[in-house]
Amino acid sequence: MQDQSARARKNLKYLTLLAREYPNIAAASSEIINLQAILKLPKGTEHFMSDLHGEAEAFTHIVNNASGVIKEKVDRVLGPGVPDQERAEFATLIYYPAQKLDELKERQTDLNGWYRQTLYRLIDVCRVVSSKHTRSFVRKRLPKNYAYILDELLHAHFEDHDKEFYYDQILSSIIDVGRADDFIEAMCVLIKNLAVFKLHIVGDIFDRGPRPDQIMEQLLNHHSVDIQWGNHDVVWMGAAAGSPICIATVLRTSLAYNNLEALEDGYGINLRPLALFAESEYRDCDMHHFYPRTDEARGPYHRSELIRTARMHKAIAIIMFKLECQVIDRNPDFELEGRDFLRHINYREGTVEVEGKCYPLRDDDFPTVNPADPARLTRQEKEVMEALQRSFMESERLQRHVRFLFSKGGVYHIENGNLLFHGAVPLTESGSFAVETFEQHGYAGRALMDYCDERARRGYFAPEGSAERQSGADFLWYLWCGKLSPLYGRDKMTTFERLFVEDPATHTETKNPYYRHVNDSKMARAILAEFGLDQTHSHIVNGHVPVRAANGETPVKGEGRLIVIDGGFCRAYHEKTGIAGYTLVYNSRGMSLRQHQPFESAEKAIRENLDIASTVEVFETCEKRTLVGDTDNGRRLAADVEDLKLLVQAYQMGLVKEKT
Repeated sequence: MQDQSARARKNLKYLTLLAREYPNIAAASSEIINLQAILKLPKGTEHFMSDLHGEAEAFTHIVNNASGVIKEKVDRVLGPGVPDQERAEFATLIYYPAQKLDELKERQTDLNGWYRQTLYRLIDVCRVVSSKHTRSFVRKRLPKNYAYILDELLHAHFEDHDKEFYYDQILSSIIDVGRADDFIEAMCVLIKNLAVFKLHIVGDIFDRGPRPDQIMEQLLNHHSVDIQWGNHDVVWMGAAAGSPICIATVLRTSLAYNNLEALEDGYGINLRPLALFAESEYRDCDMHHFYPRTDEARGPYHRSELIRTARMHKAIAIIMFKLECQVIDRNPDFELEGRDFLRHINYREGTVEVEGKCYPLRDDDFPTVNPADPARLTRQEKEVMEALQRSFMESERLQRHVRFLFSKGGVYHIENGNLLFHGAVPLTESGSFAVETFEQHGYAGRALMDYCDERARRGYFAPEGSAERQSGADFLWYLWCGKLSPLYGRDKMTTFERLFVEDPATHTETKNPYYRHVNDSKMARAILAEFGLDQTHSHIVNGHVPVRAANGETPVKGEGRLIVIDGGFCRAYHEKTGIAGYTLVYNSRGMSLRQHQPFESAEKAIRENLDIASTVEVFETCEKRTLVGDTDNGRRLAADVEDLKLLVQAYQMGLVKEKT
């Protein structure tokens, strides 16, 4: 008791502030009871996804069906007595209520009866997915217009015959006043929100696929999400900060994959200056090696459009290589000497030196390059880049999305015993943590990851025009392609070689030794220890390198300590991996991997009630069910309980005065 009294006196300033929220013993005691009850609930379900690469339709579907969890709940609630087709239709209604309602209504002979049955079924499913949550948690997520009604229905006891008529009248009133459609849509949204407690995105939202902006918009509206930056994300973050090298890199990748929709329609980036420049300067060039990759499912493509895109691709690629020379000059710490390829070209002979060996160029037409000063932008190139820079920095939607990436994201994240990062913790060949020197200091392991996070933020938040802003923006580009970038994890990015050198030996990008060593559980445990995590029960979760499931590769490595969840979400990887991504699901009973098959289109899914075919592999179960009290958040709540108990003690001692 004396210890409690001393603690209360020592923390009197803090307790006085806490008393503003809990002004008397009754209020503090009520919150203690509430928090202690929460600690005994099963932990919420966490979903981990990575390498979305702009595949918005597939991402939307997986979020809508909660990686198959909602279909499992539907099957459980409706039971085998309801035909498979009817259960599939009902699940599709939950995924896409606005699109599915009209089709289902048209087939009904008794519409009011169908409404009533559908509403009762939705209530039952909603009860199941809300069972892990407190009533307070659920209430906060109820749609505003129907909060009171839904709260009543979700916590109704239908076996209470005295109230059965009351609840039936609520549903009848919803139907009678013509609000059934709106109410069904609201319930479907609520079910989807409650099915997943926390969403972890382990990097690479951008590039390759057509609409990363739509994915970002969904993440912005998700109730609980964190993001571990991928190298494709940070280069967009640098572009939003106005970095010319990041802008050129983003444009080159988008043009290479013929993905202009996100740039122009999603973010309002004006590509006209680049298009006019490319038509003027590259009109007579051979564009054979710059034709964009095309996806037949997203075609058809007109030849004239592809030629125009190819010219823009080459124009921005040359600008990018010039800017790379300048960034390499400014940053000797990056150790990218020799990667300034425009300076290693023999323009008379049509050859280039790559790592000490001379190769013929398969394209030696450089109309805007001055061999005497190859890194210098022409006047027209400067004007193009200035216009593009303004467009990127003035895109309100892009800036909103990038600020979200900074606020919800980082190089790594630790939660509930899991270490999440996109690429790698750089290692040496012998398996020790690789040391990288930046700004005259050496960094390795966790310290390197922390440094990368801090310097990346300078590139966006430091004052415009400052040396810190320039340094941070250059570093965002380094994180995209640098040899010891934890987000990239390879020794080099061979964009120049792939475009200009025929010999495939020059195209090789050697993975960091991390990707060999983590198959050894000892190294996985050493990384977990470096980040202060338990080596027996914790996990590393990362993406970046697609798991070739078609060749029998498993995503679970290092005796279960490491899970790689890049299964080829992007269409461009489907042929290599044989699947279309993974979702790692961590609930109160353990961990499981859900392996997804390719998704054709939302339109077909709605029309034919098709789901993404997924297989579930449970690879780790808990000896006892994990409760909220066992989680990181639970430990924070338990600390809050102790603070509130101390506040009650202060009230009882008269150190803090109660307010009525």
